[in-house]
Amino acid sequence: MVRRIAAFVVAVLIPEAVGAVAAVATQSSVTTWYPTLTKPWFTPPDAVFAPVWISLYAIMGIASWLVWTRGPRRATVQMALTAYVVQLVLNGAWSILFFGLQSIGGGLIVILLLLIALFVTLRRFRRCHRWAGWLLWPYLAWVAYATALNAALLWLNGW
Repeated sequence: MVRRIAAFVVAVLIPEAVGAVAAVATQSSVTTWYPTLTKPWFTPPDAVFAPVWISLYAIMGIASWLVWTRGPRRATVQMALTAYVVQLVLNGAWSILFFGLQSIGGGLIVILLLLIALFVTLRRFRRCHRWAGWLLWPYLAWVAYATALNAALLWLNGW
């Protein structure tokens, strides 16, 4: 029981740590560069981003834990968790590229790859644990929305 609780805590902390690294990478650009961009009409208020991402990272962690509980030595679980790590790396890379390096175009490329990787992860999670797959749908929806936002920012602010 202690091992399962520890695994749950670690599973939630891993994506939250990625979010913390992303927050550090975005911190200066959010107050200096990002406000200067022309934004599309569907841009949410800045105050929305942090609570949404904190919640999504927690949900991702819970989903990964549910997959892990199916047996970390099983091939399907290993494939699902590998896909999860790939999308998590792309998630962090997007923040560093978009905000840290102020590259809207580079961000769009990475977020498109993230969208694909996330879809693959969702499918693999669903094969291991039905609820783990369902838990990723809000994340997929948010990343799809963020992809549209990234594309609009590129369109409005030049290639």
